[in-house]
Amino acid sequence: MINKVLLSALVLASSVSYGAFAEQSTTINTVDANKVTAKGKPVVLLGNGVAVGQKAPDFRVVDDTFQAKGLGDYQQQAVLLSVVPSLDTGVCSIQTKHFNEQVAANYPQVAMLTISTDLPFAQKRYCAAEGIDKLETLSDAVWRDFAENYGLLIKDMGILSRAVFVLDKEHKVVYKELVSELSKEPDYKKAIAALDSL
Repeated sequence: MINKVLLSALVLASSVSYGAFAEQSTTINTVDANKVTAKGKPVVLLGNGVAVGQKAPDFRVVDDTFQAKGLGDYQQQAVLLSVVPSLDTGVCSIQTKHFNEQVAANYPQVAMLTISTDLPFAQKRYCAAEGIDKLETLSDAVWRDFAENYGLLIKDMGILSRAVFVLDKEHKVVYKELVSELSKEPDYKKAIAALDSL
């Protein structure tokens, strides 16, 4: 069982981290301005937007053991980034299960990564409960570095906007879907077509 003091400290650190990020990052993602809504209301994305054709920015996140990970850990490997607001919500769970069950097995050479701002403990619990074993879950709760580098942090919510990126072996962005409504699933067929084109 997780030590309650440790968990409280991590939650506080995560909150402080978001607060510090929100204060220091006044950069509004202009690449993706006015492209996302939550329950029909436009949201503001913070950070630097990413476009198809550009080199994917590196990022620093943590795995379920709090070890730092980044794109450098997947050198010369194509990567699918499935970005979700929280694994504990229905649509995020469906998206994660879809990539785990319907896609990952067909593309063993592709690193399948799900990134959210959930704490690693929550991600590990979710994966164990739902049998997620073909993709890797990574947390942006500590530094919000992925959020900043990909322009996906929703202002005043502290969660990532739903998105899918496909990167080739040189980590150039060959496909991007920023899902227009937070409560909707991504277009799996287009993501699969992008994987097939690699």
